[in-house]
Amino acid sequence: MKIQVQYSTMIVKKMEESVAFYRDVLGFRVDSRYELGLAGRITLMQGEGGAMVELIENDAYEVGLYSVGMDVDDLNKALVQIKEKGVKIIMEPVQTKVGSMAFIEDPNGVRIALIQHDK
Repeated sequence: MKIQVQYSTMIVKKMEESVAFYRDVLGFRVDSRYELGLAGRITLMQGEGGAMVELIENDAYEVGLYSVGMDVDDLNKALVQIKEKGVKIIMEPVQTKVGSMAFIEDPNGVRIALIQHDK
């Protein structure tokens, strides 16, 4: 099972203010943007070395760190191995715009998104 930290997801209050901070202060660049209608909007920002910050503006969630996103090469296989180790699955796999994703929880309650990107 190959797992690599890819990005941190943060819920933000004001998207453009947050984009300006990560771009102008920390040197990230806008990778992509997604308009989700009533579900808000997402901006992916890429830093040096490929790590990304995912900013989500959506009033349904509390502002702050939402999850840590990790790429996996085979989501179903990873979930089988993780379940065998007694890890709590908090969201079974769903299709996304980029592939499929599931959420697990670490011992401290931190959400970890496991993402298998379409090839």
